[in-house]
Amino acid sequence: MATQDSPNLYERLGGVYSIATVVDDLIDRVMTDPRLNANPLVDDAHHKVPPAGFKYLVTEMLCWAAGGPQNYTGKDMESSHRDLRITPGEWDAFMDDVAQTLDKFAVPAAERAEVVAIVESTRRSIVAA
Repeated sequence: MATQDSPNLYERLGGVYSIATVVDDLIDRVMTDPRLNANPLVDDAHHKVPPAGFKYLVTEMLCWAAGGPQNYTGKDMESSHRDLRITPGEWDAFMDDVAQTLDKFAVPAAERAEVVAIVESTRRSIVAA
C-alpha cells in the first residue's frame, strides 16, 4: 500500500495527464495495427467507436487500476471483447503495441512491469479460448 513516502503507480506514472498521453499513443497504434485488424471482427469494432471515446475509457481504466482517483465506467472486459474472437497471436500483437508505446515514453522498468501486469490481468477475459 502506498504511503506519503511511497507513491502509488498512478503517481509514479505522472497522474492522469501522463497516463492519457501514453494511452493516446497506444490506441492510435492499436487502431491501425494490421496484425489486429486482420481479424474482421476487431477491424469492424475499431470502426464502430470513435477513438476519443475509446481512449477516454482506457485512460479511465488504467488510472483506476494504477491507484488513481478515477472510476472505470466502461463495460467489463469479457462482455466488451466476447464477440471479437481475439486469438492468442492477436493478444501477442497487442502486447507488442503496448511494449512499443512504453518504449517510446521510456517508462522505467519497475513501472513498466506493473503496467504490463495490469494489462496481462485482462488476458483471460479478452482472448477467446
